[in-house]
Amino acid sequence: MSTWDADAVLERLNFELPESRVAQSGAEPRDTSKLMVVQDDIQHRLFRDLPEFLRPGDLLVFNESRVIPARIMARKPLVNGQGGNGQGVNGQGVNGQGGGQIEVLLLREEEKNIWSAYLKPAKRAGNELWLGAHRAEVVGVMDDGARLLHFGYDIKPHLDDIGRLPLPPYIDAGDSDEVWRERYQTVYARTPGSVAAPTAGLHFTPELLQKLLDMGVRQTHVTLHVGAGTFKPISGPVSEHVMHAERYIVTPETADAVNTARREGRRVIAVGTTTVRTLESAWDGRQVQPGSGDTRIFITPGTPVNVPDLLITNLHLPGSTLLLLVAAFAGEGRIRAAYTAALESGYRFYSLGDAMLLEKGL
Repeated sequence: MSTWDADAVLERLNFELPESRVAQSGAEPRDTSKLMVVQDDIQHRLFRDLPEFLRPGDLLVFNESRVIPARIMARKPLVNGQGGNGQGVNGQGVNGQGGGQIEVLLLREEEKNIWSAYLKPAKRAGNELWLGAHRAEVVGVMDDGARLLHFGYDIKPHLDDIGRLPLPPYIDAGDSDEVWRERYQTVYARTPGSVAAPTAGLHFTPELLQKLLDMGVRQTHVTLHVGAGTFKPISGPVSEHVMHAERYIVTPETADAVNTARREGRRVIAVGTTTVRTLESAWDGRQVQPGSGDTRIFITPGTPVNVPDLLITNLHLPGSTLLLLVAAFAGEGRIRAAYTAALESGYRFYSLGDAMLLEKGL
């Protein structure tokens, strides 16, 4: 499909979303969220009913990336270069008291001890920042305005102490960071690296996962570290939208599980759009290849989706890349009907909202 067609699809899929329909908290228990099953018809169920729509031999593929405490309040050093009492971690710095505050959102480690980050307000190259007792120097600027921060050592082990979970900007984070560290994390999250949760997985509980295993539904995992670009709407022509690079990993065991399922005619169910993007990034035209790397894949209507047969996903915002992805997967007509039904039936949208089970369109 041409870029013009993708722009037209995005326009036809546009809708008015009242602020009250953007979820501010997840369902408790997690699997009591609503589930819209979108096949030839539409059914309204609860997420805990998912086993009724799966069958033995199906393969669920999850994104097991874990959200890191990447939002940090930093300080500029004092004029004389001292930030406090001269005491630091491993002799690396001071306690960070002194200059004005800078909000830091770490994005990812670009190379050893050098992280891309959004700074508010932005700083020039050569400026120093103190993140708690940890010194960083601004050593560069990326094309999207992100700064490159150089730490003298591995900052990852210290993030739990100095950072907060980077909740989406539309969520009113009234609860403590400790509460969100459990709530805004999938129950199977393992590998730290995301700055936003792969939210389709937030509906699963350990009990539901075990029930699916007991009925013969198989499970495997990929890793895609979700970047801040997940919040970036399409603000111009689709052809000019730039996807942020995100790091992914497909292990040999996962590639074999997916390829074997496809070869044997068993269904592959992607849990979340990040899982779809990972599987399609690893697709070589015949099968899924193990490996790792960066992906900027942008799936729009007209882009074939080769690997998954079903998709579990949340309800996305108008004008988003994810809305185009689900339209590419299920078909524009099905998505238009599903979103109309969601608006009419009280579904909650976005990261902490309700879910859909989508069948791939023909």
